[in-house]
Amino acid sequence: MSAAMNIPVPNLAKPHITQTRAPLTRHVKVCNELGEHSETQIPAERALTVYVDKKELVTLMTLGAEPEWLVLGFLRNQRLVDSVDQIESITVDWTIGEGEIGEPGVAAVKTRAGAQVVVERSADRVVTTGCGQGSVFGDLMVHIDEIELPPAHITQSQLYGVVNAMRLQETTYKSSGSVHGCALFQGEEMLMFVEDVGRHNAVDTIAGWMWMHDVSGQDKVFYTTGRLTSEMVIKSAQMGVPVVVSRSGITQMGLDVAQRLGLCAIGRATNKRFLCFSAPERLVWQPELLTPAN
Repeated sequence: MSAAMNIPVPNLAKPHITQTRAPLTRHVKVCNELGEHSETQIPAERALTVYVDKKELVTLMTLGAEPEWLVLGFLRNQRLVDSVDQIESITVDWTIGEGEIGEPGVAAVKTRAGAQVVVERSADRVVTTGCGQGSVFGDLMVHIDEIELPPAHITQSQLYGVVNAMRLQETTYKSSGSVHGCALFQGEEMLMFVEDVGRHNAVDTIAGWMWMHDVSGQDKVFYTTGRLTSEMVIKSAQMGVPVVVSRSGITQMGLDVAQRLGLCAIGRATNKRFLCFSAPERLVWQPELLTPAN
């Protein structure tokens, strides 16, 4: 499930993209511990092979909620394209493989004449839905010192608003489980929400949406249901987002990167409980919001 609001009008230099959607879940027959038969829903994981100028690049395993933005964000976060204006179009077709295992759908990326985008097929051609996606095209840490985050803050009330908005959001997770969700907020307003079978896909999708619509990350908050690994922190920083929130925790390398960047990483955020792991100066504390324990 995905939701996008307050979308700026793209300029004429932006690429043309399809708006292909695939069913996010499928019904399956199950048998419980009592031997009772019933039906339930599971996430509809699919393979999507990406071609750039007719050259095979990589296959992504995805839910298929916003595949065009996923491809755009993947190209951006892997530093394969420098500008969204280098891309003429992104066309996704699920009917080629019908989303079946071994027969992936296709995403065809066409670059503009003279764009000089050179890509090579990854040695790790298939990016799985495992928790650690890995950087397919080089070490993202090499470019970390090029990132400078804006001097933005989040108030404690805004943080609670973000957590509550995610609690109320209708999600595929609630109906079928087994997916990760990510969202982009401005204050307490949700601008974009997407779910995918891997949290890296979800953050790439939001990055693609931001890039396509010229959305700056300087006053935004990024939320993820997954843990904050080094890659998740770096990708958030690449989006220019200075505050990240997770209902899960943070890894040691994720924390090291957040501290190095001055990024505010908030984890274990549920209801009115949270842990601020880094850059607490970006969090405007409001002790009056806390109800004394009984």
